[in-house]
Amino acid sequence: MQVMRYCDARPYQAPEHYDMHCLRLQGKEATQTDSIWIGLSHLLPGGHTSMKDASVEKIYVVIDGEVTVETASGSVTLKFMDSCRLAPGEARALVNRTNAPASILLAMPHA
Repeated sequence: MQVMRYCDARPYQAPEHYDMHCLRLQGKEATQTDSIWIGLSHLLPGGHTSMKDASVEKIYVVIDGEVTVETASGSVTLKFMDSCRLAPGEARALVNRTNAPASILLAMPHA
């Protein structure tokens, strides 16, 4: 078993993420994982990402506040414990359109 305490999670820089603080909870340099890694992003009010795709699927789960996920086919605002799956190659942008911070978990395969 590999335990990662939140207080020990290390930040990582994600390209084209603005007014966001990203922490690696599992995988990559944080722990040894076989197929996926887990990140936690805290978005300040107005925090956002660019519209960008990835070659692998992504799963997002909002754990605090509200985060709007925009894709070419539309947008949806996710609230506490709402989640979405993005297919490989599906471009997305995340944005916090509220006046309160928001937090979202990301699970995705190693690329």
